[in-house]
Amino acid sequence: MSKAYLILEDGTVFEGEGFGAAATGLGELVFNTGVVGYIETLTDPSYYGQIVMQTFPMVGNYGIIEEDFEGECAVKGYVVREWCREPSNFRSQYDLDAFLKAKGVPGICGIDTRAVTQRIRERGVMNAMIADRVPEDLSALKNYAVTGGVAAVSAKECALYPPVGPKQCDVTLIDYGTKRNIVRELQGRGCAVMVVPPTVSAEAILSGQPDGVMLSPGTRRRTPPASTRSKSCWARCRCSGCAWDTR
Repeated sequence: MSKAYLILEDGTVFEGEGFGAAATGLGELVFNTGVVGYIETLTDPSYYGQIVMQTFPMVGNYGIIEEDFEGECAVKGYVVREWCREPSNFRSQYDLDAFLKAKGVPGICGIDTRAVTQRIRERGVMNAMIADRVPEDLSALKNYAVTGGVAAVSAKECALYPPVGPKQCDVTLIDYGTKRNIVRELQGRGCAVMVVPPTVSAEAILSGQPDGVMLSPGTRRRTPPASTRSKSCWARCRCSGCAWDTR
């Protein structure tokens, strides 16, 4: 593997080894503390535009299992202490390196993830870059912002998912970048789930006479949904869930 660098917007540089796609990754650096679930993390739409770092030291030991995908991979980079080159799991289809290459996502390993995590916790979330060299000009890194996330990862058209077992109710799920497991959990509780794009009007949603409306999680930081559509739905039927900002 070739040498690679994780560069933070404050100028801190961590040296490691590159794997995954041979590309430069620029994004907002965040960390995930999960012991398992890296497949779900890599395919979680809410990480759109971000470089994800795993704090657990060994990642990739059970390979990649496409049945566990939560959506399309939307991360800009992946940071780990160590990745497993020989996964061992009867469900494994291929390894982490092959997945990142296929998705065009650069990775870096051999990084002291504890030190990076501590820096983020002390100074707050910051932008970062994965590259094969350290640029002299960090202005692009400092000016980066996650934008257009909801449009990129949300549903483009309506889709109906039938309940598993006897039908209990009808739920409309407004998709701001929902994970597939949210739909599966609702189906398993007897819900017929109508997934709609975030651009659908309140009138269109309410015309379907749902028993409830759910606003999915989505990209970037959470903010209370304050649109007229959301308020109209709240006033006329049961609503639950949370919406993230639509930047």
